[in-house]
Order: sequence, then structure tokens, then C-alpha cells
Amino acid sequence: MFKVSEVSPRAMKRFPLLSFIAFVSGLISGAAFAQSQIAIPGVIAANARVELVKDGYRWLEGPVSDGKGGLYFTDLSASRIYHLAPAGDITLWRENTQGTNGLFLLPDGRMLGSQGGGKRIVEFMDDGSVRPVVTAVAGQPLRGPNDLIPDRKGGIYFTDPAPRPGPDIAPKEPGNLYYMRPNGDVVFLDGAIQRPNGITLSLDERTLYVDDTEGEYLYAFDVQPDGSVKNKRQFAKMLEPEKGTFGMKSRGDGMALDAEGRVYVTTGAGIQVISPKGQHLGIIRLPALAHNVAFAGPKRQTLYLTGLTGLYRVEVLSAGPQGRSK
Repeated sequence: MFKVSEVSPRAMKRFPLLSFIAFVSGLISGAAFAQSQIAIPGVIAANARVELVKDGYRWLEGPVSDGKGGLYFTDLSASRIYHLAPAGDITLWRENTQGTNGLFLLPDGRMLGSQGGGKRIVEFMDDGSVRPVVTAVAGQPLRGPNDLIPDRKGGIYFTDPAPRPGPDIAPKEPGNLYYMRPNGDVVFLDGAIQRPNGITLSLDERTLYVDDTEGEYLYAFDVQPDGSVKNKRQFAKMLEPEKGTFGMKSRGDGMALDAEGRVYVTTGAGIQVISPKGQHLGIIRLPALAHNVAFAGPKRQTLYLTGLTGLYRVEVLSAGPQGRSK
């Protein structure tokens, strides 16, 4: 039996029955995750309760703080971006987003997005228009960008996995990892992670983290002064993997950092928390399979989780990093 949490948005739209199956699968997954929370020192208290903010969406992803206590998040299948205000109101911010997945809000207010359907990295402009940032590399179109993280120099790192041949079936070819330099040139960094998904930078921007949906590891690279990377390594092994197409997989998806530099990785087991030294600190258990995660709220001590059809939150002891939206 396949799990439809990885069914393509196009398939979900084309076959409405999959939406129903996904809903049932989410309920089953939620039952599996209904465990009492074990305390993770400095991260989350014992028995912390995950709350549903709102359900009824199609394929949620891309949460990112708005810097004012609120949150932006995407609905991949509906091609929409929503905004959650600090008071709790949820409004439509953009539509026709061509399957935008990962988001990042820059300090100057510009919003970057990775358009899986549009096969490009874009900037959402204040007038409602969209400016393409990256559409091809060396004359070859992108496959379907998944997530991104900009650096303070003006460059952008992003993952570009190969498309799936079918529901929950891994592509035979590994995905790609790229860096767009501040001058607009795009350089290839790595092509040996089976399905590179979530991506983020350490607080000092000296380490690049990339997880693998189809593998068990969170990878790390040393960032060089010109934005290139070296010393690729298995930074942390994700716990409680499941059987995948090519072996055991974590379902590693979106990531976030806290103010102490800890890495939060959404996986099939929950949100796995990794120290800056690669030590596994614990798992935040969830009532549904989470696709992505971000800190928001007035003090950025609310951890928001995007499930397949619902937005969730849990109050934590840690806090989001200062000076960056994610």
C-alpha cells in the first residue's frame, strides 16, 4: 500500500479519489503519531500539546514567519499562498502560484518562492506580479524546485529533485543542488542525494544542511567564501525510518533553525531535532504527517507545522532565530 502524502499535486488534481485516500491516510498516520510528548531540554516540554489551527486544505507546505508574529504558508495543489495574522485570521495572499513550495521572506520584505509546477525560483512583487529569478541552468530547465535558502550576500541555495514516476515512487535519478550567486550566475553543487528536499543554512552561514526524502540522513556541507561547498558528509541519521524504493527512508522534508542553531527536520516519525554538532536530541511527535515547519508568533516560540490538509502549532521552549525569517 502506498502513502499518498507524497502523491504529486498534479495527480491529486487529476484524480479526486486520491484526495479522499489522502484524507484517510492522514487519519491513520495521525493515530500512529498520537503519543505523549517526551521533553527535549530547551526545546519542548513534556506532554506539550499540538493544536490544529485550521483544516480543509489540499497540500500544505512552505511556512515562514512574517516577522510580525504572523505566518505565510502555501497550498501546493491549490496554487495559493495564505497569511495567518497574529490575531488568528487567515487570508489569501497570492493565487495562481504554479505549485509554489518553499518560501523565504527577506529582511527587506521581498518574498522568494520555489515553484515546483512553474519549474523556477521566483520573487513575489508588491504589485502582485512575479519576477523569475532562476529558470534554467546551463540552458537546461529546472526539474521542479522544492525548497530554498538565501544567504546574506544575496545568493540563493535551492534543491531541484527529479519528478516522481508515480505516487510514492522515488525517481531513479538523484536530484540536484544549486547555488545562485549574487550576480545571477547559477552553479551546480551536488547531484548525489536521491531526493534533496529541505535546505537551510547554519546561523553563521558556514554550513549548508540538506535532507533526503528517500534516504536516512541529513547532509551537511562546508560553505566556501564564493558560495560553493565542500566536505559533504552525513551530519545526522534520522530515527525510525520506513521502507522506501531504494532502501530505508526518513521522508525528510522541510526544515527550520532555532536561535541556538538546532535543526528541526520534518520526517515520517515527527520533527527530529538535531544539535549544531549533529547530535540527535529527540523527536517532536505530531498528530499528522508534517511536511514543513517554521517558528512564528509574538516571541517566535510557536512552532507551526504544515500537514497534508491542516495547519498545526505547538508552543515550545526554544525560539526562532533573530534576523531571518526561517
